Formats: sequence, structure tokens, C-alpha cells
Amino acid sequence: MDPYLLFWRSRDQSFFSRVKTWFDLLEPSNLLASNPEIQNAHSRLTSGETLNKKDDSDLMLSLASVHADSGTVIPLIFRPPALFPIAGPVVVASFLPHTQVKIALFWQFLLQSYSAGFNYTHRNTSAEQRGKKLPMKELLLIAGTVSYTTCAGALPQILVNRLGVRSPPAQIFLRSWLPIPLSAALAFFNVLTVRSDEADAGIQVFDYSGKPVGISKAAGEKAVRETAISRALLLGVTAALPYMLVSLLERTRFFQRNSLLVAPVRNVSGVFVFALMLPVSLGLFPQLGTIKREMLEKELQAATVSTKLFYHRGV
Repeated sequence: MDPYLLFWRSRDQSFFSRVKTWFDLLEPSNLLASNPEIQNAHSRLTSGETLNKKDDSDLMLSLASVHADSGTVIPLIFRPPALFPIAGPVVVASFLPHTQVKIALFWQFLLQSYSAGFNYTHRNTSAEQRGKKLPMKELLLIAGTVSYTTCAGALPQILVNRLGVRSPPAQIFLRSWLPIPLSAALAFFNVLTVRSDEADAGIQVFDYSGKPVGISKAAGEKAVRETAISRALLLGVTAALPYMLVSLLERTRFFQRNSLLVAPVRNVSGVFVFALMLPVSLGLFPQLGTIKREMLEKELQAATVSTKLFYHRGV
């Protein structure tokens, strides 16, 4: 089992412990390290030098920058610490009530493209390392996912423009309420399709000692489903809370007299909620997931006596 996964097993697996760990991993200063520094930190992690140290900056750097399955350094823009500085502004801009379809499509394209790239980069690659990789299928899935989710994400603005909606209640529903479930559903769909190969080909499962047991499609389905739920929570809450806050503030006399403050408050609250929800969503499920033996394929059940198996969920 990779030292990355051993780290997650050695730490407290409670939800709050995972959130605290992700706060450390999402530290933007981790982006300043060079590739040689990251590789050296990962080498120390592999040798076990940093696992018991109080000062685990090398450990955090490695966990935030190296893929657990392949051991390769993750591209800079797709590392977890880059999520907030890169995706934060794009997420907030995609939720704005745009006046033109082209602008809405542009921001949705940036959001969905980056999401697809991030989801693909952080997939479980254990089956691919056994020669089961289907690059053309994956490229088509990514292109199709980005195209579909971009158009679907801009659907509220398309409906307003094409149908000529002028009714204030209808505009509020299309511009403010509809994007909440829509953004959550599209985030779920993005993970589900981009990482569908994990459910089709399966992922590696381990027993408690870290010994590989085999490739399981059931574990792959569970890993993708959990990650999709966490991403839907991230985008859904980020869309919902700023709108609810603005709706409450607009009822106060102060904001009724100073209506120009509504947009800045909505944007700032969107960035704030996204920043808080990042570690919460990433820590919603354990990185080292577990699956019961009876849920595995029959050939894997016969290959082990362990009642509980482990797998790498991805990010």
C-alpha cells in the first residue's frame, strides 16, 4: 500500500480530523515548492522518515503534490492547493446573473473544463497501471462531458433570453433558484462520467496489512459515487448560501437604501463559502475508503479472509 494511503490509515478517520488535514493540504504555500523539492519530500515519506515527526511540512507537501497511485508529481494547476485560487473566481463568476448567453457559456466552459481536468487528474489509476487504459474513450468522455455540462450550466440564461422572460418572479427562479440544484447535479455528473472507467475497469483493493487483493469494479463504483457526492455538495452549497444571505439582507432597510452593495456582498460571500466548503467536501469521505468483503466480486471474496478491504478513493 502506498505511503500516502498508509498516512490516511494511521490518522484519526473522524470527519473533523479529515477536514483539519485538508485545511493543511490546501495551504497555497504548497504551490511554491519546486518539483525536486516535492520529489525529495515524497522520498522521505516513502522511507518513513517523516511519518512520526511533529513538524510534518514535508509530509503535507508530498500529500498535496504527488498522486497516490502513480507516485508522479501532479501538474501545478490541478494540485489541491490550486483549487481555491484558480477555481474560486471561476465558480463565483459562473453563478452571476449574466445578461448574455455567450458570457454564461464562457464561464461555464471554464468551470466545467477545469473540473473535468481536476477530476481526471485525481482519479484512481491502479487499473490503468495493469494495461487496462483506454485513452481514446477517456478523451471522448471528457470532451462530451465538458460540452454537455457547459450547455446545461448556461441553461437558465438561455431560457431567459430565448423565451424572453420578463416576469420578475420567473427571472428570480431561473437566475437564482434553478442554478442551485443544477450546479450540484452537473458537478455530480462531471465526476461520474470523467471517472467512469474506474467503475468499468475496477480499482485495486487491499487487505488491512496493505497486501493487494485484486481489481474490484464494486470498489470503483463506490469510490466514484462518494467523490461525486462530495463535489455536488461543494458546488450546491456554494450556490445556495450566498443567494440566501443576499435574500435576507435585501429585506433590511440598509440594503434597500444601498442596493449597490448587493453584488459585492454576493461575490465576497460566494468566495468565502467556497473556501470553507473545500476542506469540508474533500473530507466528507475518507481518502482510504473501505468496502465490506461481501460487496466484492466472488473471485475477490475467495482470495481473502479479511472482512473489510481498503481502496484509494481519489480526490
